[in-house]
Amino acid sequence: MMDAINQPLLDVRDLSVAFGQGERATLAVDRISYTMRRGECVALVGESGSGKSVSALSILKLLPYPGASHPSGVIRFKGQDLLTMSEREMRGIRGNDISIIFQEPMTSLNPLHTIEAQIAEIIQLHAPMRGPAVRARVLELLTQVGIPEPQTRLASYPHQLSGGQRQRVMIAMALANEPDLLIADEPTTALDVTVQAQILRLLADIRTRLGMSMLFITHDLGIVRRIADVVCVMNHGKIVEQGPVEQVFTAPQHPYTKALLAAEPKPDPAPPQLDAPVVMQTTDLKVWFPIKRGLLRKTVGHVKAVDGVSLAVRRGETLGVVGESGSGKTTLGLALLRLISSEGTIVFLGNDIQGLRFKEMRPFRRDMQVVFQDPFGSLSPRMSVNDIIAEGLSVHQPQLSPEAREARVVKALIDAGLDPETRFRYPHEFSGGQRQRISIARAVVLEPSFIVLDEPTSALDMLLQAQMVDLLRDLQRKRDLTYMFISHDLRVVASLASHLIVMRHGKMVEEGPASELFKHPKTDYTRALFAAAFRLEAAGGAGDGTQA
Repeated sequence: MMDAINQPLLDVRDLSVAFGQGERATLAVDRISYTMRRGECVALVGESGSGKSVSALSILKLLPYPGASHPSGVIRFKGQDLLTMSEREMRGIRGNDISIIFQEPMTSLNPLHTIEAQIAEIIQLHAPMRGPAVRARVLELLTQVGIPEPQTRLASYPHQLSGGQRQRVMIAMALANEPDLLIADEPTTALDVTVQAQILRLLADIRTRLGMSMLFITHDLGIVRRIADVVCVMNHGKIVEQGPVEQVFTAPQHPYTKALLAAEPKPDPAPPQLDAPVVMQTTDLKVWFPIKRGLLRKTVGHVKAVDGVSLAVRRGETLGVVGESGSGKTTLGLALLRLISSEGTIVFLGNDIQGLRFKEMRPFRRDMQVVFQDPFGSLSPRMSVNDIIAEGLSVHQPQLSPEAREARVVKALIDAGLDPETRFRYPHEFSGGQRQRISIARAVVLEPSFIVLDEPTSALDMLLQAQMVDLLRDLQRKRDLTYMFISHDLRVVASLASHLIVMRHGKMVEEGPASELFKHPKTDYTRALFAAAFRLEAAGGAGDGTQA
């Protein structure tokens, strides 16, 4: 009996994961070992491609890749080797004894089923519960994870919920049968700082209440320090260092761990350019989306995504735009670029561009560019990198010879820190960080004056974030670029922005020099936002953007 009590809940020994067959097999995880006791939180950290998620998915035998195999290893859960279990036996474990929360809830939730149906399905698969009892349990779970007025959300579909609400629904599904082990795979990456802090607090509270163990996968070391007891640092498929969190953070032994801990973006923002010409200016900008109801689709109100924003950005400066999800940050950027309709004055390089038609806007397009948050979604999978970057030159500078065009593409790739010899490959052949560099090369090849950067580092690990910040800073100084940097990661914004605006519910609640604003925020909302970002505390005062 004592052995059963003292044995680890999870014991991973010499686990390897390979993809492919024979000589073409690639080792993604290389003989890793770690243990987890009941009630303990173990964090797996490392950069993209280090094997974190693959090793976690192996626990549930959910590797989605054909030809995946385990050349070595044992995964014991409550003393039983999961790798030797049949698919039928594993179905009894998944969702009941071990649950998982994935990084992107929108792709994990079924868009055709209501929230109630999806949570109820998990309950009914593992418990002899039907009818009103199931609905009562669904409401109980939604209440536990902090969904306001849960009875009004039962008939909602995933697209009708905010990002924070969708992640809370995923947590409710994972906790439906009170599992012994919860695997959380980057559950806060796509969330703004206030929602992130609340989700972390929620997970910690539930873990304490249920005595649940948690395997937490992340690239954010600040989260690890707050939530984990033990940390395992992964690099190239191996665990290079592991131990209690405070021990590893205060006295790291492995060079990679030291590099990871030193990878915070260094604060070195572009200085304010008080005498420089204004590149982009707007006065009382509004983007209102009509709410239409009834048979005749009458307009009964408006969603005020951007509501009376005025700003000016000077050449060589970086304007940081921060706020929670749904605050209007991205909508503001798209409106300034005339990619969505808006009201108010927009002056670009001294020209009023608000009323210009599509063809009239074309001469200005080469001087204004955008880098989107998800490079994989914004790069055509059917075009080579060379064609993707050269496309803008073909449209805006058709007089260039093929040789001159290729020279510009090569220079843009070099400036973006990529090997120009790889330009004939396709986007899927590159890592996430490399794809983001391709997006930046596509933007700078036209030698624009103004670039909107919409969350360009949010999906990158700490090392890549620091590299991306250095790259953007170098490009700005080389090419005298003006940036509008939209982000929910205030540490990254602090390292780049010379001027800052804080948005909430479509309005600008505070603005000023970034160095002053970070030190002396004036509003309660800004103070709560900064507290959530820099200390992952005090998020409750800012709300979690739970309005759909």
